[in-house]
Amino acid sequence: MLFGCNRCGTRLAAAGYGVIGIDYEGHGRSRGARCYIKKFDNIVNDCSDFFKSVCDKEEYRNKARFLYGESMGGAVALLVHKKDPAFWNGAVLVAPMCKISEKVKPHPMVVNILTKVEEIIPKWKIVPTKDVIDSAFKDPIKREEIRSNKLIYQDKPRLKTALEMLRTSMSLEDSLHEVTLPFFVVHGEADIVTDPGVSRALYERAGSRDKTFKLYPGMWHALTSGEPDHNVEIVFSDIIAWLDKRNGDFTGGTADHTSFLKTTTTTTTTTAFNNAVHQQPDQSVEAIKLDKQQQQQQQKTRTPGRYLCGWKGKRMHHHSAM
Repeated sequence: MLFGCNRCGTRLAAAGYGVIGIDYEGHGRSRGARCYIKKFDNIVNDCSDFFKSVCDKEEYRNKARFLYGESMGGAVALLVHKKDPAFWNGAVLVAPMCKISEKVKPHPMVVNILTKVEEIIPKWKIVPTKDVIDSAFKDPIKREEIRSNKLIYQDKPRLKTALEMLRTSMSLEDSLHEVTLPFFVVHGEADIVTDPGVSRALYERAGSRDKTFKLYPGMWHALTSGEPDHNVEIVFSDIIAWLDKRNGDFTGGTADHTSFLKTTTTTTTTTAFNNAVHQQPDQSVEAIKLDKQQQQQQQKTRTPGRYLCGWKGKRMHHHSAM
């Protein structure tokens, strides 16, 4: 079972996984000021409480439990894990917000000024930043589909929200060594929204014994929804293969939710990053580089696709945080 998915839930449900999703307070169809985050811990607590309430149901008690998060959701997944490290069997992290890229982050002087007034005007939409949709979605057609979705927040970030996200990412960057669950972290090499270097740092510093990192050459931030269809399929194939292997290990064992920890550590990256990776005992390092002609063909080829927000299907739950 997967907990925390967003638009990719339909695709993962089609691969045979039960998918449990939640709209954060103020996001999607949930109530509250649009995209206002008073305390990031509130989101983490909502997710943890709801996900565990699902796990307590009789039909789900002996299922493997994986967290899934993209961008800010990646930060949420890591923090949910840290609340109860032994509870989760693994996590898939797609361009996680462990550090906001310097290319979209406001100048430190601006952050300092805004911090002094955050309690006075917390909901004001005044934080200067680049257009995240333009920076995250490579495929122009998908970019416009996102813009036409009325559930997607497209104004400037609210003051309190931006500062909470900044503080959360800085805290995560400083505590990567506390991550202990098996995980698969994927990132686009050309991502300018969240820093791909910190995903690599997560891979290197995490205390997990089963951890995998893959960097996709030329891909942007929205790996599962903003790339040309062929690239999206590559990413999903890798994610599902990783999940199938860990789920198979779980179902073939004793259904002990701590039985996943094995000494297998892998990084899959470009040649440039591979040269900088320091191998350690019991680690395997594999370098994969897409052929340039294949990459060009991927960018030219686009088949019609449907990209959904919200949840559909018998295998999926939809819950709104109130």
